[in-house]
Amino acid sequence: MHLIETVLLLLLAVVVSGSIARITRVALPLVQIGLGAVIVLVTGKTVDLEPDIFFLLFLPPLLFLDGWRIPKEALFRDRAVILELALGLVLFTVVGLGFMIWWMIPEMPLPVAFALAAILSPTDPIAVQAIASRAPIPKRLMHILEGESLLNDATGLTCMRIAVIAATTGAFSIGSAIGTFAWLALAGVAVGVLVTMAIGYAKAFVSRRWGEDVGAQILVSLLIPFAAYLVAEELHASGILAAVAAGVTMSFTERGKVGGQSMAMTRIRRSVVWDTVQFVANGIIFVILGEQMPSIMSRAAEVVAGTSRPEVWWLAVYVFGIVAALAALRFIWVWTSLKLTLFRRRHRGPPAKVGLRLTMVMSLAGVRGAITLAGILTLPFVLADGSPMPSRSLAIFLAAGVIIVSLVVATFALPRLLKNVELPPEPTHEQDENRGHIAAATAALRAIEDVSHAMAEGKPNPDLYSDIASRIMEVYRQRIETHTLTEEDDAALTRKMDAVERTLWLAGLAAERDELARLARARKIDEATAKKMIREVDLQELRYL
Repeated sequence: MHLIETVLLLLLAVVVSGSIARITRVALPLVQIGLGAVIVLVTGKTVDLEPDIFFLLFLPPLLFLDGWRIPKEALFRDRAVILELALGLVLFTVVGLGFMIWWMIPEMPLPVAFALAAILSPTDPIAVQAIASRAPIPKRLMHILEGESLLNDATGLTCMRIAVIAATTGAFSIGSAIGTFAWLALAGVAVGVLVTMAIGYAKAFVSRRWGEDVGAQILVSLLIPFAAYLVAEELHASGILAAVAAGVTMSFTERGKVGGQSMAMTRIRRSVVWDTVQFVANGIIFVILGEQMPSIMSRAAEVVAGTSRPEVWWLAVYVFGIVAALAALRFIWVWTSLKLTLFRRRHRGPPAKVGLRLTMVMSLAGVRGAITLAGILTLPFVLADGSPMPSRSLAIFLAAGVIIVSLVVATFALPRLLKNVELPPEPTHEQDENRGHIAAATAALRAIEDVSHAMAEGKPNPDLYSDIASRIMEVYRQRIETHTLTEEDDAALTRKMDAVERTLWLAGLAAERDELARLARARKIDEATAKKMIREVDLQELRYL
């Protein structure tokens, strides 16, 4: 019963957090963290955060969804920058921050300092998205940040695992570390791809033979990330990378013959279910993170007592020092990476300018989140000889403090830095959209004509099929005519026509829905009929939202 009450309380906190964030204009993650802390202080009960269970329940579906929905063209277009951030920056941060923490806190052994630096190095995709909802980060920059955060978790967790082995056993081997990293990454990606493709082909086979069950299709999509994660972990590979690879593969299977078998109703309902899962899981992660804060902060005096500086305020110095070092290391790497990227592309035209504010935006947008806290809690309690792990509580406290400070700094600094910032021009996809409309409408015209001729053949009233086909084809011909305009003035006219059409359609559909609801209230039409017709109106409206 206690578990059920706790889950309901967490869900209630997620529900009210959105309203509180809109009223107070405070970033949603900070509101949810605050609500989690309030729940603990009021009820005296907290959720015991088991890192392994946390990773299994929350990370696979969220990372899978991010990999599924992130634009693949953007991911491959900026793959060099993303890999530099996800691999190079993590290693650069581990070394630089590890030595800095060891110098700042001599009581913390170097392997433990490296473990803390490793788990602080990856950014949190969930936190990045939450910050983006408040600060209007440009699309291309957001895609780079999302791609980085999807891949750098495996790098950071692998570096942490190697550092923990060195801390507990006192042994370290470069060759073993490289081999471990290669297996975790390559095997994790391979498992994600293979599991998703196998499930996709099996699902398509069943649908072709016996029809498609919408509920079953949605449930299968929810289970894919867990299957990929568990199989990868069973093989001692990276479950996180497996979930990401499964999501990316899912998007490709959706375009091909395997995913193309899904019905329109399946895709619509599945999208709604996944939006709900994303909203709930994101919110619960930050609420649980807030629930851990009071117990971590209450041990501040105990944590600092074992250091050469027993004053509690030194903990704040350590936290702000680490946050500043993380920002500085990221700034140096981002600035250097952008310079090198532009130098390599100098033959393609005049080089773009690397603005200072743009580099600062990239540096501050690398926020830390719940993955960092869950990762640091996996630090073992004892060494190989049975003695306690030195500075474990201090590392957990510092990780929690860095999460809070990085979220606060990004929440309040990013909107100000993004004002009037000089950004590279975003490529327009208007011509691609026009070509898509024309090609799709042309294909529809051919299909309608062929099907109408086939249906009319041998029938006593062939003109009936021809007249109906002509009415439908006229709609597609108007769509082709609208999107054939290519000149600049005509393109502006097209946008204006689309806006007018959208407004008029929404007004008409809203009137339809209101009238159907009125007829149902007056019992002039059956309730089931009214629900069916309103649902048809809702589906039409989706096109214009």
